[in-house]
Amino acid sequence: MDFRLLEYFLAVCEELHFTKAAVQLGISQPTLSQQIRLLEERVGMPLFQRIGKRNYLTEAGQTLKEHALNIFHELEQAQSEINELKGMQRGRLTIGCSGNHLLTRTLISFHQKQPGISISVVELATEETRAGLLANKLDLGVVFLPLEDEQLVSKELYTEELCLAVAKQHSLAAAEAVKLDQLTEVPLILFPEKFLVRQMVDSYSAQAGVQLQPAFELSTMDSMLQMVRLGVGATILPRSYLLQGSDPSIRTVPIVEPVPQKKVGIVYRKQTFLSTAMLAFINELIRTFTPSGTESM
Repeated sequence: MDFRLLEYFLAVCEELHFTKAAVQLGISQPTLSQQIRLLEERVGMPLFQRIGKRNYLTEAGQTLKEHALNIFHELEQAQSEINELKGMQRGRLTIGCSGNHLLTRTLISFHQKQPGISISVVELATEETRAGLLANKLDLGVVFLPLEDEQLVSKELYTEELCLAVAKQHSLAAAEAVKLDQLTEVPLILFPEKFLVRQMVDSYSAQAGVQLQPAFELSTMDSMLQMVRLGVGATILPRSYLLQGSDPSIRTVPIVEPVPQKKVGIVYRKQTFLSTAMLAFINELIRTFTPSGTESM
């Protein structure tokens, strides 16, 4: 089967819109439609169906998509292994991360050691990182664990805690610690429910016998802290993020009984060839988070 046809097919799978996929590929929409019809003739079944104004994958289309993604993944892995044999280093790593702040120190130290490797970090929810790894759009992920999937390997880095962040004028700013049941009357700015940090807040609140209702739901930590600075309310965020800066207008207060916490770790596909660059970055992450440790890949 022509690899070009599979590339066209995957572009339509991604967009589910023939005109947008054609623009992405740099070809005309009639040409793309003709190529997809040719592919459907070769497989002997329709790959897309149109319902109303939207396109959907058929069962045959979903099956072909899964195998096509694996085909291109294997080709990339073969090229990586060949490059290693030729003494080349992989030129680019793409990493999904539950918070870019987690990688700042590692990125700086890794770049000093491997300046020829470019790194793209995409801030994603944990489940989005999982999907990106399985779709071969990401090389590595740094996420909250556990991330259950038989196709992924995970390695713990450290334990993250959630803390309360309030403006320095807030009534809880001077507290040594707070319990979640003290926050029921506090206007809260939290992540939407799809984010694992929010799921942690909800889970630990349930353990404490309370239900916290956010006044606002925002999707970035910067925007949440901005609301806190303006005195709109309080937020609950990872301790590592809150302690990375020295903002005098924000107070970080530990949460106790229970302490909301979860492991953070590295994840990657089991079948991924670990190039020299990937191994070096993983070991740099481990060194960054466990500077006195001797563990390495």
